[in-house]
Amino acid sequence: MTDIPKIELHLHLEGAAPPAFIRGLAQEKGVNLDGVFNEDGSYRFEGFTQFLRTYEAATAVLTGPEEFRRLTLAVLEQSAYQGVIYTEAFISPNFCGGGDLGAWREYVAAMEEAAAQAEREMGITLRGIVTCIRHEGPDAAKPDAICAAETKGDFVTGFGMGGDESMGVQGDFAYAFDLAREAELRLTTHAGEWGGAASVWQAVRDLKVERIGHGVQSIEDPALVDYLAEHEIALEVCPGSNVALGVAPDWKSHPVEKLRAAGVPVTISTDDPPFFHTTLTREYDMLADTFGWEDEIVRAVNITAAKAAFCDDATRDRLLKKLEPAS
Repeated sequence: MTDIPKIELHLHLEGAAPPAFIRGLAQEKGVNLDGVFNEDGSYRFEGFTQFLRTYEAATAVLTGPEEFRRLTLAVLEQSAYQGVIYTEAFISPNFCGGGDLGAWREYVAAMEEAAAQAEREMGITLRGIVTCIRHEGPDAAKPDAICAAETKGDFVTGFGMGGDESMGVQGDFAYAFDLAREAELRLTTHAGEWGGAASVWQAVRDLKVERIGHGVQSIEDPALVDYLAEHEIALEVCPGSNVALGVAPDWKSHPVEKLRAAGVPVTISTDDPPFFHTTLTREYDMLADTFGWEDEIVRAVNITAAKAAFCDDATRDRLLKKLEPAS
């Protein structure tokens, strides 16, 4: 695989937890995680609904700021090993203090401490995107947005939404997104993974986000594809996740190349890599094998990611500098 530096914009911090890390933490605490792992030690699930259940069961052992400090270091170590120089991770107050602002501040401080250590020791930069959880409902999203607004800074730079796309519509969460926007946080939301092109239209019109998590079902609507391209709304595409969960039946059927060729700003991420048996290196290897992506395309996609990143201009300039071809 190419040694071009990589930028990842769609990574769930808890979902990126190495299985060995979760098993070790469960053993430390005497927590029974029967049913969470396969015999080979990988996460066990079939389909999106069971994936969510396994995800929540595994992350239940993460009960304090110290565990999230250790988790952040473990995740960044595996990302740095894949050549990632910058990553944005979704972090949720729901998992970190249950929406209590005081507790949330402690969790954020622990994750930020780990991020600073990883940047010093591994050369990888982390920014946090606070996310509400869609299937928890609009009322639960409001304290999440307050937590995001109150901790906005060098580390917390964005607000978004994950969870089950079948619950409600994007506009139900407008209050939380308006609150985050007023705090000058950058905005993204999961859409067009399961909810069809209509959910992407809702996201850009009702929530006025500047990026879309997944968004691959946009391909169903040519007018939407043109809109995304014209307005430079970047898609956080996670092909391996989409294939593993059945959003696309296989790699050859995945619309990522059609979207890119149509001028939509496409970026590549892993979503929840150990769940889907992938890494960012593997994603690009599969894109090369399936669609013939060569170094020029890979570099261009990562430049797109740098431009779409929720970071300050100085950090962006540094990333773009690292993406310049060697002379």
